[in-house]
Amino acid sequence: MRRGQGKRKAEVRELPRVSRRRKEEEEEAVQEARRRAAPSVREFKYNKKRVRLVSQGSDLKADARCILYWMSRDQRVQDNWAFLYAQRLALKQELPLHVCFCLVPKFLDATIRHYGFMLRGLQEVAEECGELNIPFHLLLGYAKDVLPMFVVEHGVGGLVTDFCPLRLPRQWVEDVRERLPEDVPFAQVDAHNIVPCWVASPKQEYSARTIRGKIHAQLPEFLTEFPPVIRHPYPPSCPAEPVAWEACYSSLQVDHTVKEVEWATPGTAAGLAMLQSFIAERLKSFGSHRNDPNKAALSNLSPWFHFGQVSTQRAILEVQKHRGKYKESVDAFVEEAVVRRELAENFCYYNENYDSVQGAYDWAQTTLKLHAKDKRPFLYKLQELEQGTTHDPLWNAAQLQMVREGKMHGFLRMYWAKKILEWTRSPEEALQFAIYLNDRYELDGRDPNGYVGCLWSICGIHDQGWAERAIFGKIRYMNYAGCKRKFDVGQFERRYTPRTLSQ
Repeated sequence: MRRGQGKRKAEVRELPRVSRRRKEEEEEAVQEARRRAAPSVREFKYNKKRVRLVSQGSDLKADARCILYWMSRDQRVQDNWAFLYAQRLALKQELPLHVCFCLVPKFLDATIRHYGFMLRGLQEVAEECGELNIPFHLLLGYAKDVLPMFVVEHGVGGLVTDFCPLRLPRQWVEDVRERLPEDVPFAQVDAHNIVPCWVASPKQEYSARTIRGKIHAQLPEFLTEFPPVIRHPYPPSCPAEPVAWEACYSSLQVDHTVKEVEWATPGTAAGLAMLQSFIAERLKSFGSHRNDPNKAALSNLSPWFHFGQVSTQRAILEVQKHRGKYKESVDAFVEEAVVRRELAENFCYYNENYDSVQGAYDWAQTTLKLHAKDKRPFLYKLQELEQGTTHDPLWNAAQLQMVREGKMHGFLRMYWAKKILEWTRSPEEALQFAIYLNDRYELDGRDPNGYVGCLWSICGIHDQGWAERAIFGKIRYMNYAGCKRKFDVGQFERRYTPRTLSQ
């Protein structure tokens, strides 16, 4: 750890301090809850609304030698509806189950910060799969190039994958579908959302208000306990090749200057420990203090949610147990982790321009265009923003928090993006800069939540028109004085001064 950082990190985030004994008790309680749901997914009443067929055919071929789960977005073993569906098929057909992950050399603006977090989480997945008699294969390359060959060589009878609404992962699925043998059925499971994205709503929802009722009406059906992924009783005919994890790192074509963070340990075990620390230490304050960047009130779970290392559904199941004691906080957490998160999924799924000003509502595009030529009080280049060297010490502090820790406080994400609109040459440039910085530094970058956060701030998505003003038009305005009324901005600024960037 670099000198002087330890104390500041402790101030920003309450790291898990759960005792070993308590942690073991909590893990056993979760395992027991799964066993009570069903001994295995074979005996569980699996809701097939979570599944949709990608291929034309649905019948497993008679000479199938195994079932394959192509893990992509949801990088965990337990509490994973896609993994469970694949095991359900394998148990029903009395076949071995294999898991594979396709490691691409680069993905959008992901850096070693993101790849390191992901790969160390996948190491945990590989170990757990081994304990469950399920071979884990790490395939180097794009799925369209490596997966169809794997399917043929291993006699895969059925392929299952998880779901992401973003265009590039959707293209990966389509590319594989086109190259799969015609007699191999291919199914997709939404293992990321509680209410499957295509079930929650058949269209793009206008706002949280319009989707909230639809989500809550379907929670009783979908917010269930998970059965366990069990030790698979049908052994594979050939084991998986041992994964050369160091070679995986050398295959990457990513920026190594954005370093991995120290406060967040990758993997499901660490993510569940963070969840339990949130429940034990911060949940009571979430309802009242979640918008104060100086208070330790947030769950800090977004990195694990983003990489699918922790299921949002598991988090809600655990947090809801405390509604009797912390109703305001539990309701607020459900609103953010379920309603707002699934609203973001809905937007990216139904709006192909989810990362563009063209994705905004007509009223917002009109008002932004009308004020595009308004004189800006300051104009900053991308490098100046990236280095946190603007005239605004609060904005700089928020930027430095993101650069250094990979996680900016949620309230400040709104202020941060709105100021980029105010300080750049056009709404298009503002959105481009905001998405670039978010995806480069935030551990949960390249996520529907991030795209919608930027478009909410800059383009008014899921918001309404406000009183018209320069530059912003009818887009909601935020300023420094408003932040001062909400929290002690000086306290936050002192924690993140420009010199910390090079320490």
